[in-house]
Amino acid sequence: MLKISKLFLYDEPSVPQIKIESLAEFIKKQTGIDVEMRQCFFEHFGKKEKTFHDLASCRVFNPYVPFEKHSPTAEEVASEEQDPASNIVLYDGFELQNIFKTCIPEEELSRDQLHLIFTTKLCCSYDYEDYRYHGRTVICSNPSVISTTGIIEAPAKPRDYYLKMYEKMSQGLNLDALKNEFIGRFVEYGDDRMDRIARGYAFQAIFYHLTGSPFCESKECMLYNAHWQEDLLHAQIEIGKLCKQHQTILDNI
Repeated sequence: MLKISKLFLYDEPSVPQIKIESLAEFIKKQTGIDVEMRQCFFEHFGKKEKTFHDLASCRVFNPYVPFEKHSPTAEEVASEEQDPASNIVLYDGFELQNIFKTCIPEEELSRDQLHLIFTTKLCCSYDYEDYRYHGRTVICSNPSVISTTGIIEAPAKPRDYYLKMYEKMSQGLNLDALKNEFIGRFVEYGDDRMDRIARGYAFQAIFYHLTGSPFCESKECMLYNAHWQEDLLHAQIEIGKLCKQHQTILDNI
């Protein structure tokens, strides 16, 4: 197993619900890892035209084919520099992770140092089982990437929500009241629960770096890989800690 001597934690200021100081303190207390907080990734390392071009080139336009590098327009490159949080675009998560990695100096890429980046960009990865891209919340590697948009968009809402949504759409009805009916059962933009949810995804990235295995099969563990919003809220809000097995692994490390 690897050890982590230092964790670099990059803020996403457009999502103030994730309190980076609180997260850093939680990681330090639970793991003993030295955590260095940093500002937004591209603010810390500087904004470069080539980086914006590379970001635009890893956008995904056809979710049914494996990754094909995109030739971005000048407008798409410019939009990367502006980086509007409300602009939901799909990015190949592993290509995005590689772009982040090229910005980090070599002396900060030793195996005992982990970079954990929060971003609003919606990561996705191609699944050869059903031959399509799926939204992802965390891309575990070094650096690891946690998509704040993915927290909201990747895990599915309750099944009843979709049944009622399709019913209302077929009747030409407004969907605004539907959210109120299901309020609290899934994560929304500006949700204060994002702060605690971020802990679980940070620990998934940490466990991947330490053990090569980021997830737990138990819904009673914050490492549970939730595909449904209600399972996500159970694992991260109602439970919010490691199961006994993973706590023992962490203690032994």
